[in-house]
Amino acid sequence: MIILGINAYHADSSACILIDGKLMAAVEEERFERVKHWAGFPRQSIQYCLQEAGVKIEEIDHIALNRNPRANLLRKIWFLICRRPSTRLMKDRYQNAAAVMDLKKTISREFALPEERLKAKFSYVEHHLAHLASAFMVSPFDEAAVVSVDGFGDFVGSMWGVGRGNQLKIKGKTYFPHSLGLFYQALTQFLGFPQYGDEYKVMGLAAYGEPDDLAKMRGLIKLAASGRFVLNLQYFLHQIEGARFTWEGGEPSMGQVYAPEMERLLGPRRLPGEALTSRHEQLAASLQGMYEEAFFHLLNFVAAETRIPVLCLAGGCAMNSVANGKIFDRTAFREVYIQPAAGDAGGALGAAFYVWNQELRRPRTFVMDQAYWGPQFSEKQLDEAISLAKGDLATLDCKVEKITDEGELCQRAAEEIAAGKVVGWFQGRMEWGPRALGNRSILADPRRTEMKDILNTRIKRRETFRPFAPAILLERVAEYFQKEYPDPFMIKVYEIKPEKRELIPAVTHVDGTGRLQTVARSDNPLFWRLITEFEKITNIPVVLNTSFNENEPIVCHPREALDCFVRTKMDVLVLGPYLIARQ
Repeated sequence: MIILGINAYHADSSACILIDGKLMAAVEEERFERVKHWAGFPRQSIQYCLQEAGVKIEEIDHIALNRNPRANLLRKIWFLICRRPSTRLMKDRYQNAAAVMDLKKTISREFALPEERLKAKFSYVEHHLAHLASAFMVSPFDEAAVVSVDGFGDFVGSMWGVGRGNQLKIKGKTYFPHSLGLFYQALTQFLGFPQYGDEYKVMGLAAYGEPDDLAKMRGLIKLAASGRFVLNLQYFLHQIEGARFTWEGGEPSMGQVYAPEMERLLGPRRLPGEALTSRHEQLAASLQGMYEEAFFHLLNFVAAETRIPVLCLAGGCAMNSVANGKIFDRTAFREVYIQPAAGDAGGALGAAFYVWNQELRRPRTFVMDQAYWGPQFSEKQLDEAISLAKGDLATLDCKVEKITDEGELCQRAAEEIAAGKVVGWFQGRMEWGPRALGNRSILADPRRTEMKDILNTRIKRRETFRPFAPAILLERVAEYFQKEYPDPFMIKVYEIKPEKRELIPAVTHVDGTGRLQTVARSDNPLFWRLITEFEKITNIPVVLNTSFNENEPIVCHPREALDCFVRTKMDVLVLGPYLIARQ
């Protein structure tokens, strides 16, 4: 039984493929198109999944999409009658729904296959159902409370319920126009970060301020009964004019969603590129504080309603790692699972597993305990990429060595990191989700205070306030962090023990926290070995880990890794068995 899962015609387009309930491949289209959050039809992602699984498109039994335009239809009709939204909003929604429902024709055209030869049954899975399935169906738990929170999908802003065995039972929803994700996005735009997906920047900025404007934030969103939240709609535009979502050239863009009244409440908006001040830090901290109030209001209701101490979390808001790190402190949950692509890309995964487990009622046999589901490249392909870059490498006076012994390779790389070098690390299969987890990473010495500024200005070319993550050996977590709950997907922020902060200042954020990645030998033996070699040299079982990119999607192909190495001031690139160093 072959199932293809797709997230299409929305940001973070993606695809995955299952064979008999086992995940074979999963990837985001942005990695091929080289446009962040690429939206549209994920043709290259589908093609990769087919190749990795060794099947043809005509052999697919089920194609599952994480959208169902027919879901919540009565709610949509009632909204049209009561709110009378703009004609443009209605036209945009109709065109998007039409594209979704025309998926068979699109696949037939894109893969040059007559429709009659496409035997797959098409399943349209409601957006948040797919999110919930993406978390629970691949989790290690047989029973869990399940929660999905994001912007909007199929007229819903959040959904919750219970997962048992191979079934999901939905207990509640928050409907359009009320959304915690939309609230965060509006304030992100207000703070002068207009690009799609910029919310994570504001989350990092929040650590620099105090939530002194929390009372004003409570005027924007109010907590309601049964874990719900209600936007004060006079401060928002999406329910009338519509949040104009476009993807010209594949790059997603969201129109302004906050109303002019927000400036009357919070003062002047920050223009893109305008200098950040303490006022902006205060607003960011207040936004994060209000988000957490609403988020934990929902989670605590779900915990009380279900009486299950296990949580599976999904949706774009599940990427708020600061809030995720407080779940154990502020709720009754004692186990948490969040898969690495919790946002919209993960909808492809959820749609596929929803069909396999819930619709076909097949038993759950797969657990996602590692994130390496993307493309990998042969040594021959690495050789070819290096050969093509020979001229650039010669100009930079680079030395290329082939080190076939993995122990020696890790030792050499660890020595370079310990010497203060910035090392690109390109190994194995690419990560699924937005985090680089040790296969498409840039690594550096966490002991060096100056390393954060070096990376932000010399390599990443991004805002200086943004933090970097500590990747730590799983068996050493309790020595460095206040919580030792494993997190292989770098999706929770925990407090670093006060006595350890001065040892790893480059990965300690201004508030004493770090976005933890635990590295287990069983999950990624090569990366684990590299950190172990670094510990032998420095007595520190931690390396600084950031994504291998420069204001672009994480590198996928070796030629992209070489391009990034050449155009930035990276010191060393470890590309498979090759160690390439500037002299």
